[in-house]
Amino acid sequence: MALTLLVVVVVLALIFDYINGFHDAANAIATVVSTRIMRPASAVVFGAALNFVGALLGTEVAATIGKGLVDATTLSMQTIICTLIAAILWNLLTWYKGLPTSSSHALIGSLLGATFFASADGNQHIMWAAVWEKIIVPMITSPILGITIGFALMTALTWMVYRMKLGRINRLFGRLQIVSAGFMALSHGLNDAQKSMGIIALALMMTYPQESFSVPLWVKIACAIAMGCGTMSGGWRIIRTLGNKMIKLQPIHGFAAETTATAIIGGASLLGIPVSTTQVISTSIMGVGATKRLSAVRWGIVGNIIWAWVLTLPLTFAFAGLLTWVYHHVFK
Repeated sequence: MALTLLVVVVVLALIFDYINGFHDAANAIATVVSTRIMRPASAVVFGAALNFVGALLGTEVAATIGKGLVDATTLSMQTIICTLIAAILWNLLTWYKGLPTSSSHALIGSLLGATFFASADGNQHIMWAAVWEKIIVPMITSPILGITIGFALMTALTWMVYRMKLGRINRLFGRLQIVSAGFMALSHGLNDAQKSMGIIALALMMTYPQESFSVPLWVKIACAIAMGCGTMSGGWRIIRTLGNKMIKLQPIHGFAAETTATAIIGGASLLGIPVSTTQVISTSIMGVGATKRLSAVRWGIVGNIIWAWVLTLPLTFAFAGLLTWVYHHVFK
């Protein structure tokens, strides 16, 4: 029975990782597609390959998910299964609506909700101080950094190139944007793929107890492949929202937004902080776009995105909690 539940967790985690790939494909490739620097088919292959590589470069975020937010010794495999089902359904719903919400927050909110409702003292099994430090504070500060740094970098670039002709600017930053998009895809894989790794490693530790938390190589490779395949499948609804609906981008804007997001996500990954790559790139685009004029950003679309961000944690918390309650009171 334990092995069967482990297999179910691994399969669901890889499904989540695949959905995360096409749900968040826009994070890495929306700007190069919208600025026509790369064709869509080439962009998704490019993004998928670097997502795969990024997923193999570290385990700090996986450790935070697997052992840093809840007391793993109190969890059951059923709790983890409810976590993954809730996160998967939320991702599919927001993808259908074309909203670039955070897969990271969906998974984290689901994990916290399932843990909370799994037992009468579930609240005590959540490490609230770590949740505040690793999740809530970065959720607030990373979008602020995205807007601020994006605005500052774009302003600096504008001063640097104001004497250049538009055609030359587009050619120069068209080349640079391919590099920045590559680093963005790399950092996306480094941060996002590790979340599924953390869940699988947690399930392995529960099934085969060990002294220290670790992520086996096969888990890294499986999650990297799932993320890469998901990215290759596109996620065009969200790509249109990020790349076209929020603001009309030129190559210089895409370069500034991707460079900003890469710096923030890469730094967070090294610190083991599971930030929302979606929030970071979206707010970086907002900050870059605001340098043109505030009206250049379509704030109605931005408002819908922000509401989805705000609601992701509490709604996935409640949904995973509901699934856990149903399991314990109906099926158990």
